[in-house]
Amino acid sequence: MLDPPLVALDKDAPIPYAGEICAFNIHGLEAPFEAVVLNGTSGEGQLRARRLIDCELQKEYTFIIQAHDCGSGPGGTEGKKSHKAVVHIQVNDVNEFAPVFREPHYRAAVTEGKIYDTIMQVEATDQDCSPQYSQICNYQITTSNTPFAIDRNGNIRNTEKLNYDRQQQYEILVTAWDCGQKRALHNVPVRIDVKPVCKPGWQGSNKQVDYEPGTGSKQLFPKMHLETCGGPLSSVRTTVELQTSHIGKGCDRETYSEKSLQKLCGASSGSTDLLPAPSPATNWTVNLVSDSGRDSDLIFRFDGHQAAKIPDRVVLQNLTDQFTIATWMKHGPSPGLRAEKETLLCNSDKTEMNRHHYSLYVHNCRLVFLLRRDFTQVDTFRPAEFHWKLEQICDKEWHYYVINVEFPVVTLYVDGVTYDPYLVTDDWPIHPSQIDMQLTVGACWQGGEVTKPRFTQYFRGSLSGLTIRPGKIESQKVISCLQACKEGLDINSLESLDKSIKFHFNPAQSILVMEGDDLGNINAAVRKVSYINSRQFPTPGIRRLHISTLVQCFGEDTCITIPDIDAVVMVQQPSEPRITITGVEKLSWLAADFRSSEGIALFQDVHIISTVTTADHHAARRPGVLEEIIHNLDYCDVLVLGEELDPQFEALQLQQGALLRKHLDVTNSTSGMSIYGVDSMSNYEQVIRQVRYYSRQPKSLLERRFRLTCSELNGRYTSNEFSLEVKAMHNSEDEDHISHIIAPPQYMQVAHHPSMLQELFPSHSSDVPNAATVLIVMCIAALVVVAVLGIYRIHLTHQQEMKLAESIKEPDETWNDSALTITVNPMETLQEPQAAEDGSDEEEDEEEEEERDDDDDDITSVESDDSEEEMDDQLPRVQCKTVQKWDKTTISY
Repeated sequence: MLDPPLVALDKDAPIPYAGEICAFNIHGLEAPFEAVVLNGTSGEGQLRARRLIDCELQKEYTFIIQAHDCGSGPGGTEGKKSHKAVVHIQVNDVNEFAPVFREPHYRAAVTEGKIYDTIMQVEATDQDCSPQYSQICNYQITTSNTPFAIDRNGNIRNTEKLNYDRQQQYEILVTAWDCGQKRALHNVPVRIDVKPVCKPGWQGSNKQVDYEPGTGSKQLFPKMHLETCGGPLSSVRTTVELQTSHIGKGCDRETYSEKSLQKLCGASSGSTDLLPAPSPATNWTVNLVSDSGRDSDLIFRFDGHQAAKIPDRVVLQNLTDQFTIATWMKHGPSPGLRAEKETLLCNSDKTEMNRHHYSLYVHNCRLVFLLRRDFTQVDTFRPAEFHWKLEQICDKEWHYYVINVEFPVVTLYVDGVTYDPYLVTDDWPIHPSQIDMQLTVGACWQGGEVTKPRFTQYFRGSLSGLTIRPGKIESQKVISCLQACKEGLDINSLESLDKSIKFHFNPAQSILVMEGDDLGNINAAVRKVSYINSRQFPTPGIRRLHISTLVQCFGEDTCITIPDIDAVVMVQQPSEPRITITGVEKLSWLAADFRSSEGIALFQDVHIISTVTTADHHAARRPGVLEEIIHNLDYCDVLVLGEELDPQFEALQLQQGALLRKHLDVTNSTSGMSIYGVDSMSNYEQVIRQVRYYSRQPKSLLERRFRLTCSELNGRYTSNEFSLEVKAMHNSEDEDHISHIIAPPQYMQVAHHPSMLQELFPSHSSDVPNAATVLIVMCIAALVVVAVLGIYRIHLTHQQEMKLAESIKEPDETWNDSALTITVNPMETLQEPQAAEDGSDEEEDEEEEEERDDDDDDITSVESDDSEEEMDDQLPRVQCKTVQKWDKTTISY
């Protein structure tokens, strides 16, 4: 519908054809319209669309239209065109589209306790072309009973204060209408999270971290991050502290004896332990209050009433210009409670006078070392008192103190860190005198200038491992090794740590300090902090963690306060090892072998292994498997059972060179032998196999019994008690003593599953052997008896030749030549040996002759090997391992 209507007029009327309108022509860019003539005479026309018109594709059209007359004839020849008229068409819209939201869902977060003007805005669109139908006129929340409202522009706000504890999340549905009142086909979900009031601090921390022994390092805070509530930060400083003061002496160490640890760390020899375990030889610590602590770590407690006198034989009274004093100390009193001196170690006059020659004492959180030298050729002032003011003295924690004296230089090491004295006081040397000195621990002896000698200046606290080493000083490397922890803090992937992060460990690796200016880098660094324990069998229990943080803002000292957090590392119970000693439990030796210079080998076939029971994940029916492990022992004891050894005739011996290139020492007494030091089981096994027993009077010896036990970590894990019985054969006819010699030792084999024990040791599963087993044992026994008799025959022939030669050299001795004519058939059945007569009925000259015979019966190893080779050619080979030399005296058959 055109306004005005489409009409064209021609003034040529009434001339035929020239005054009529024949057509309308449209000129435009492919306009989808056409014009038709309704009445040529009146010039009326009509404009119509050639196809469907879409307002969303094009809202308006503009084009040009011209009219043509019919000209001079019906064919329209010589027709004329009208002027060009402009046509403008506007397309009316139809509300055919519904509103659609721009996002499939919306999400926002709010903080509890606040009323927001706008939490978020939702937005919908309409594809209709007209403003009426394309504009969104209204939004509505369709979810009922929600504390939210929405306006015409899609802004959502809360109508009441939200509470995080009541509800942490809301889900609502929102719809929209266009101005033609057409509603959206789909509602949009909106999620609103409620956050608690922002409090600066660490988020995502674990209150407990379980640690399984042997797993290396484990991350402590894998998901932790610092929340600063958007404050502008200039630096963040975080301190992670592993608190292990309740574990032994400050942390989880491999707790060996002080001497073993010094040897393991390469310390100089000559150290004297002033606080050893009480024993008959070290009885001065009997009356002190001791506490075994963790892993038998010997600790002595002093409450201000105990002290000990060190015997004069233990330490030299006068020290040289070089010496070292070392101790573990945990000082008891709090700062400022006591004002008098508290003496750890003191060397003073025993009688008449009260001069202190050297002492180590604590005074008001200060450590003081006093050293008064005797007068020499130079009579001048000399350094006499060295003072250190340290926080460690009064923090009630364990610390390792080492004083290296290289006069006049005195250096203090605390937990491996060097401290120089802040004050050195000079004094005159002490005049020499003949007064004996008294060395004491825990107090100072006041022997002179008082009516009654007594202790004074008592120490309050705990001491352990107090040693003094005259003549040498220790290196810092050895000192660090002696106090080193086996557990501590670590950083995983240190190379991936951002370069802007500064970090620092204390010597014990129990404190880690990290500092940076970027919050993201600090969070990444904290997540790399790990706990590590390199002990094979760590002390189980908790290790406390403490994290403190200091945040600084630009232009301010402290702008945000970060609360400290505490956590624990729970070290699980390790699989305890089982140390097993196996070997031959009964031995028989010739009496002559006992009094030889080398004696007899007691434990030549001993084996020491250690196994642990681990979970079997592959076999559901088996609770665990025995797995052999390699670790160190710290002592093995050979104990004499029954009467002690007679030092005039008996002794336990160890070959020279047995301890070469090993971290082992040996003590020997009439009650047994102790081998100690931190070393591998294989080294212990090698040394124990060389322990020999010697007796100069084997005639009076019937049997000796010994017991072997080994342990590690000062007795925390102890082996079985392996008993050995040794018998002396005085008469070679006692065949009863040979039966156990040919029995091979049953060595323990490590079973990978408990069920395999029956396969390895079938005798353990049944007490009644089958017929085949009995037959095999009897056959083997018969072959062995034949071999033994053949070897005895060869030994007999050689012995007779030796006796004949000896009779020529010593004509005074008479020999019974009838023995040379004995013919032995090794295949004959053995007769029961006659019981030996009592030694008291024999004459003295017969005993001397038997002793000379025993001395002359030795045979070289070459001859013995040759003899065995000859028998191997005649008899079937029977492999039987033995630790016994064969009897070479004459045997009656």
